[in-house]
Amino acid sequence: MTIPSGDASKTSRDHPANIPVPPTFSDPLEHRAFLKFRLAQAYRIFAKYGYDEGVAGHITVRDPVRPDCYWVNPWGVHFKLIQPELLLLVDHEGNIQEKESGPSRFLNRSAYMIHSAVHEARPDVICAAHSHTTYAKAFGALGVPLDPITQDSCAFYEDHALYSEFRGIVEDREEGLAIATAMGSNKAVILQNHGILVATKSIESTVFFFISLEKCCQVQMIADQAAAIRGQRPLLIDPENAAEVQKRLGSEAGGWFNGIPEFQLLEHEEGKRFEYIPVQKENV
Repeated sequence: MTIPSGDASKTSRDHPANIPVPPTFSDPLEHRAFLKFRLAQAYRIFAKYGYDEGVAGHITVRDPVRPDCYWVNPWGVHFKLIQPELLLLVDHEGNIQEKESGPSRFLNRSAYMIHSAVHEARPDVICAAHSHTTYAKAFGALGVPLDPITQDSCAFYEDHALYSEFRGIVEDREEGLAIATAMGSNKAVILQNHGILVATKSIESTVFFFISLEKCCQVQMIADQAAAIRGQRPLLIDPENAAEVQKRLGSEAGGWFNGIPEFQLLEHEEGKRFEYIPVQKENV
């Protein structure tokens, strides 16, 4: 694993030179090991925030060795207990890859239906997360998108969609495709009467934007309620400023950098950091 410097000559327009950049990997197996480690951390971060809801909810990451497959949690294991060795490798047909997957072979059908559709429709997506969080469910019941009322909500300005249907538990491919279609090229979609889905180019940015979107849903409802008491509506940030803030805070680089502290804190609390130990032979 190589952690690049923040030198301006090595950064792009989409990644400002004054912030760190993600690590790179020359060994695809090390990259796989890192993403599995990071994905398991993401589940434990979700558990810390209370984003679990029984056996519902899922985060996936595209496999760098087999890009037509993705890693996901085994169904029925608490988010807090997820470790890299428990993860399942699944293809876009919902087949669990026997040689690479963990011992618990239970796959959430809804996870497959939603995430396979998103990963297929969006080759740029590395990580996608969906859960039934409290404020996202409440706000989603209103059937409206977020307004640009705060700096944080501007990160989603013209970069989130609304899926205005609810057809029960997602158990068929058509529903997954409908969600992916509604999401389009956006990084997030509010699922009416359901929850939220966030999909980006890294685990870190997906985790950050998921946490942020849940908070933005909460703030929107608080602001709407307070404004209604006063017989008014929340003041909106003008389109020009909202769009400018979105370019910075809502970028992949901004999401990745904002997400890093969550993983730093978890590593501090658990005393466990990524360490790659090459194996002589691995089935891929």
